[in-house]
Amino acid sequence: MATESKTVLGKIVKMKCPHCGKGHLFANEAAFSFSKLGQVKSECAECSTNFNPEPGFYFGAAYVSWGLTVAMWVAILVALKVLNALGVIEFGFLTHPKTFLLTGIGFTIVLFPVLFKLSRSIWATSFIK
Repeated sequence: MATESKTVLGKIVKMKCPHCGKGHLFANEAAFSFSKLGQVKSECAECSTNFNPEPGFYFGAAYVSWGLTVAMWVAILVALKVLNALGVIEFGFLTHPKTFLLTGIGFTIVLFPVLFKLSRSIWATSFIK
């Protein structure tokens, strides 16, 4: 039995069907599995909503992914500045660029599968009703 997500945010975060909120959007439900990473099911198992309304539908999710990645890098910069202000680490944007770059690249690599699926979920929920 599938759990239902009733809010739009719940459907996006749980990667559920944009229409009913019960069926899963992706063929592989695991967040950190590279097997069938971006493969979206053809339709919802619960309500038969078409997840692929037209060829190339999910190319627009690249813009969402870019926005999420920029937001993550800004959050990393703010976190590093806060840790510097608290005296936990020594960080300055111009004096310690390696710290910022290595932290940002590390988070980007680790969170890539999540950001990829999340961007497709946001795109689908925005346009499939």
